[in-house]
Amino acid sequence: MPANRQDTSSPLIRFFRDLYLPNRFFIALAVCVVGFVVSYIVGRYFFTMQLLALVFFFIFLIDLVSLYRVKQGVLAKRICPERLSNGDKNPVAIEVTNRYPIPIGIEVVDEFPIQFQDRKTSFKKNILGRKKSVIFSYTLRPTKRGVYGFGRLNVYVSSGLGLVRRRYRFNQYANVAVYPSFIEMHRYELIAASHRLTEYGIKKIRRIGHASEFDHIKHYVMGDDPRTINYKASARTGQLMVNTYQEERSQQVYCILDKGRTMKMPFRGMTLLDYAINSSLMVCSTALNKSDKAGLITFSSKIDEMLPADRRQGQKNKILETLYGQQTNFRESDYERLYITLKNKITQRSLIVLYTNFETVNGMRRQLKYLSRLAKDHLVLVAFFLNSEFNEVLNTEPEDIEATFRKGMAEKLSYDKELIVKELNRYGIHALLTTPEELTINSINKYLEFKSRGLI
Repeated sequence: MPANRQDTSSPLIRFFRDLYLPNRFFIALAVCVVGFVVSYIVGRYFFTMQLLALVFFFIFLIDLVSLYRVKQGVLAKRICPERLSNGDKNPVAIEVTNRYPIPIGIEVVDEFPIQFQDRKTSFKKNILGRKKSVIFSYTLRPTKRGVYGFGRLNVYVSSGLGLVRRRYRFNQYANVAVYPSFIEMHRYELIAASHRLTEYGIKKIRRIGHASEFDHIKHYVMGDDPRTINYKASARTGQLMVNTYQEERSQQVYCILDKGRTMKMPFRGMTLLDYAINSSLMVCSTALNKSDKAGLITFSSKIDEMLPADRRQGQKNKILETLYGQQTNFRESDYERLYITLKNKITQRSLIVLYTNFETVNGMRRQLKYLSRLAKDHLVLVAFFLNSEFNEVLNTEPEDIEATFRKGMAEKLSYDKELIVKELNRYGIHALLTTPEELTINSINKYLEFKSRGLI
């Protein structure tokens, strides 16, 4: 039922639709039935069973009236972000308020988006008094981008007697868009702002490098590179002084996403493209925070999106919105068209981070001539994927012929991946072979390494 549509059912239909009889009711009813059967055999218990049945009926009636005498006994609402972060745990909360004059027990069933295929999760709790509220918190981890639709909130209420349950349905319909992993992006930004990247294994290099521009002279402190000592300044002051350098700024960084069939491969609920999208968002965000220009290109059999590199305010949101709508297809990726486009559109030397997936050496060699030409004009980093499940196969001893064949294939594929790295390096192309889970951290490390070495 849409949120703007009123329920036109008659009160009687609504009464029976929302009336639920729990197990306690049927247990008590079964006891009465068994008692009447026994009293039929032993006649002296018949009056006692009539009395017990009458008591049961009055208790049931009291429980029924206590739940239905209040028109709107509870209020409930869902507290959900306006958009969800793909691949991350997103917090969602449900607040329920008791408007009954008595303590109640509640069970809440939220209608999750169909993408989660979850219709069994429920939350139970007691609310002790009138106008008291309780909040249920849970997390959702989407694995696909797109629009996720929440349904109604179903709240089942029972009194202390527990013979009747009344259902309340709240039209908390909501469509929430799932974007690339902006939660991780904000987390990395906060870590970078507090200069704690090294603690998280994200930054393996010093913040102050030797990229290009001289910045200032300062006193030597433990940990400074001895190669930066300024001997003339040290002689004048009588203390060790070192030069510090400022990283070059306004360099162009382009993240290029291959959307061909090889990126359709799933890994732990997400496609390789989704991992690449999350990583490219982090790399672009890091580049913008370093005052570099960040751009984005997506392609498969044709160039789909091209967002020119820029560092003006709003570029990060443009990248996020562009990444939101990207989907894979089953077509062969056209690297020749990619090379021609980059040759004509990007005239300044830039860092090109290409997210793709090469499974075989021959598959890589078909594209090598275009990548090697790109490497003459730009700094090219090819990021592709290592299947971590290979390690599980390689680390187990085969017990039969099938397991032996499986291990042999895993060794062959792993060896091919290493050959691809060596072949790319031979032609001056940097290669990043990584598992999908570590793609983001390793990509950021590579970018920071290039900045530190002054390669861009």
